[in-house]
Amino acid sequence: MKRSIIIFPKFRNIEKIQEIRKKYDPLYNCIKPHITVVFPFESNIKTEELEKHVKQALKGIKPFKIRLKGITGTIDNYLFLNVKEGNDKIIEIHDKLYTGILEKFLYRKVTYIPHITVGKVEEIEEFEIALEETEKIQDTFETVVEEICVELIDEDDKSNIEFIVKL
Repeated sequence: MKRSIIIFPKFRNIEKIQEIRKKYDPLYNCIKPHITVVFPFESNIKTEELEKHVKQALKGIKPFKIRLKGITGTIDNYLFLNVKEGNDKIIEIHDKLYTGILEKFLYRKVTYIPHITVGKVEEIEEFEIALEETEKIQDTFETVVEEICVELIDEDDKSNIEFIVKL
């Protein structure tokens, strides 16, 4: 079964992110805007065992504020909404979760940078246009992170919540 561990931010102005995602993100209909802290992995770990690990890893972590602003591109044509506040806490959560039973799933070829993916554009010309269009978006997105979600990803890439751990 395929899973990931994510934060679903509850921004008051989340519809602005959804407008961008509807235009550029092929996973728009599959999952709400999110920050991935453990990337999709295939495993047969029992729900109870995974929940115990997540709760233990998050022990002592309290709700925290995040602020996102500014969309930038990546070398492989993704559009990222960048975390400006709360970055260190998200990285701490990422590092703690990738221990124990999840340690073997850590992908070390790329440095972890917390973000919300708002697009993936295949053609370089379209990517350049998307970057130009999103450059004008200067909205700030703020909320308090109070929970971490573990999702199951079905064969159509749809997200289904397996369980939630409150901070």
